[in-house]
Amino acid sequence: MKRRDFLTRAGTGAAAGAVSMTALAQAPQPAPQPAPTAQSGAATVKWRLATSWPKSLDAMHGSAELMARRVAEMSEGRFDIRVSAAGEVVPPLQVFDAVQQGSVEACHTLTSFFIGKNPALAFDAGVAFGLNARQQNAWMYYGGGLDLLRDVVKQYGMLLFPAGNVGVQMGGWYRKEIKSVADLKGLKFRIGGFGGMILTKLGVVPQQIPAGDIYSSLERGTIDAAEWIGPYDDEKLGFQKIAKYYYYPGWWEGSAQVSILVNAKQWEALPRPFQAMFEAACNEQNLLMPAHYDANNPAALKRLIGGGTQLRLFPRPVLDACYDATLQTLDELAAKSADFKRVYEQWSKFRDDQNMWFRVAESSLDNYRYSRSAQAARKP
Repeated sequence: MKRRDFLTRAGTGAAAGAVSMTALAQAPQPAPQPAPTAQSGAATVKWRLATSWPKSLDAMHGSAELMARRVAEMSEGRFDIRVSAAGEVVPPLQVFDAVQQGSVEACHTLTSFFIGKNPALAFDAGVAFGLNARQQNAWMYYGGGLDLLRDVVKQYGMLLFPAGNVGVQMGGWYRKEIKSVADLKGLKFRIGGFGGMILTKLGVVPQQIPAGDIYSSLERGTIDAAEWIGPYDDEKLGFQKIAKYYYYPGWWEGSAQVSILVNAKQWEALPRPFQAMFEAACNEQNLLMPAHYDANNPAALKRLIGGGTQLRLFPRPVLDACYDATLQTLDELAAKSADFKRVYEQWSKFRDDQNMWFRVAESSLDNYRYSRSAQAARKP
């Protein structure tokens, strides 16, 4: 469905406008609660939505539950979406296939997990050294990105909805320091998707492991290092108990967009008011998820450092090598995949314009106020 079609439909009924300003003003988000029961009869539509996340990750899995609850509220219980955590109904890295096959109606995931099916999916989740969260939203909603990516997933009988973003990530947890590019050679690193593809060029051995299995893999020594998202989630998963070096930035995902994939046939069968409610609830979570992370990451980082975590910036030669490997990988994929080439050409032009604008306005102001704030903090 084109964005302009959605706006036309949404304007025809008050139900789609039920995302009230009061609800938006309640961030940070309340704890997920069971969806309300129908106020005017039993649910007329029942969907199953499988996530790729354990229940302990309240900003990720919890976001899917909140989205489902908002749909239930707007529909007065007539549209019931039952959310299942990773492994409850579908293994976390098989949700794409489950939606395509119709085993579940929808999934909540990071589509870069599935770039083996189509490398163009990387642009949905976020490309290395690419757009930040605000720029990603600009591209998706107003820069043509959503239409391009919906054309990609249409081949698999699905429709795509942005439904969250974690923002820029951390660079992961390491048992040993990374002082040079040579330290990457032979490193068994839990990293999925596009970042793992790039790091193979520098000698890294990437491992795509679901969130719930990372801790045990790191503890057993199956892997030498692991990345997930950032302080708030990483602390919950306990990585600081095993690896003490915490690196930044997570250059492979300066913006990790979370998406909901919906089976196209199920979507077409959905009443139009329910379609509008669903998309409105996804858009709401695209606002609330990054706010949740931004509000909670600072305190979590302080706790980690206070507990002995050693914060490290990747050395410039390492970042330079990763940047060069990224450009090489992008060119290689564009030469092999028509979908990737088509999206990459449009995306790269948008990225260049965004970089120009953010350097003029955002970056100059941010860097100045960060510097002055740090100076003030050092004064007795």
